[in-house]
Amino acid sequence: MDAFFAAVEQRDNPQYKNKPLIVGGKPDSRGVVATCSYEARQYGIHSAMPSSRAYRLCPQALFVKPRFEAYKEASMLIRQVFSQYTDLYEPLSLDEAYLDVSDSRSHQGSATLIAKDIKQSILEKTGLVASAGVSYNKFLAKIASDMDKPDGLYLITPEQGSQFVEALAIGKFHGIGKATEKKMHAYGIQTGADLKKQTLAFLNQAFGKAGQHYYHIARAIDHRPVNNHRASKSVGVETTFQVDIKDRQQVLQHLNQLLDKALKKLSDKKLSAQALTIKIKYHDFVQITRSRTLSGIITSSTDVAPIFESLLKNTAVGHRKIRLLGVTLSSLKTDSQQQYFRQLDLFE
Repeated sequence: MDAFFAAVEQRDNPQYKNKPLIVGGKPDSRGVVATCSYEARQYGIHSAMPSSRAYRLCPQALFVKPRFEAYKEASMLIRQVFSQYTDLYEPLSLDEAYLDVSDSRSHQGSATLIAKDIKQSILEKTGLVASAGVSYNKFLAKIASDMDKPDGLYLITPEQGSQFVEALAIGKFHGIGKATEKKMHAYGIQTGADLKKQTLAFLNQAFGKAGQHYYHIARAIDHRPVNNHRASKSVGVETTFQVDIKDRQQVLQHLNQLLDKALKKLSDKKLSAQALTIKIKYHDFVQITRSRTLSGIITSSTDVAPIFESLLKNTAVGHRKIRLLGVTLSSLKTDSQQQYFRQLDLFE
């Protein structure tokens, strides 16, 4: 979907149309931009940018708080459109999904015509604009979907795949972030063609487990199937403070509150967790994480006080100001996978 949150706001509020609109934190807050309209992007504003900086770039922009229920409602309607064409769709978020239409009989099996029809159906059903990427694997389809935004439809055929990847700047590769891009540049890898020249042994040595993936995508190879039963790997919540905090007890109090919220999310998904991770971002944006895996399931009755205390050891908590805290639960299990053990009473 194109500028999804902002597009929903402009659809529901005509006074926002054709104006630079920012969905996220207020300009005088510690919040960030969740997304922004294309009118705002002309000023260099983008998602994850501090709201204060977005305001400096475009003081006349309109700032609105996110309405996640409205976005979820639109997302459900969009998924209903997908289900008319294929059962094999894999949502990545509220506004993005992979679809496998290999066996679809619609439009005589033409993926391009199916994508065009889906775009039109989404527009008619939700009043929102989508962009589509069409190709023979996930990696290329994802890149194609970003090639012609907004309201785009871009096709990469099997005959074009290798040549397309070779000409692509390494920073445009889906899954290669700023840090990896910088590291690849240090090795002289600027384009897909440069990446293709590297041996598998070198890529494994330089980039670890990701090396094999980079080796394959440089050759336009991606065998990942579209998975319409994606299991959650983790559930996390975090908060950015309006004013930096420093007091250790205050930090522990916030961590407990975040844990309660994360456990509520798990309960709603009928999941449980055994691993706990805390994230700390200091006032200077330096970020650390600490993790612990428990022998049993984490519940609201679990005594996490000593766990949090242990995780905070050898950190600067209490000495440096903190702007953000987060708690993530992982090693997830469904209710059916849980196995509860208790010690038998000797005289039972």
